[in-house]
Amino acid sequence: MTTEERTNPAARLGFQPGQVVQEIGHDHDVDHELREEIEEITGQGLVDKDYDDGANAVLLWFRNDDGDPVDALADAIGRLDAGGDIWFLTPKSGRDGYIEPSDINEAAQTVGLAQTKSISIAKDWVGTRLIAPKR
Repeated sequence: MTTEERTNPAARLGFQPGQVVQEIGHDHDVDHELREEIEEITGQGLVDKDYDDGANAVLLWFRNDDGDPVDALADAIGRLDAGGDIWFLTPKSGRDGYIEPSDINEAAQTVGLAQTKSISIAKDWVGTRLIAPKR
């Protein structure tokens, strides 16, 4: 792991220059520093939910009162190019909007995604990487 990957959460999430990253669920409580770091690494702004070309990755901010995580993930899958990742970002334990990890895993499995890792990405947020299983 490089020094940047240890100190820059966006680098730890694996974003690369030139990637199109679509952001869903943006609200006042998101981590703005993480968003800026992703834009710095990719060299472009995050695209919003109205973007309809394929994205290399989806950043999905989700809280327990945002509805059904299965629906949110199914929508996010439809926005991805083949081989893209979904980063399912949820409030940490003890924070408003916290979601049980087992609920995330169940929702991911329901829509055909596999969970690869979860990491702390900000003071109030944890990120869970979800991918389509290799066939």
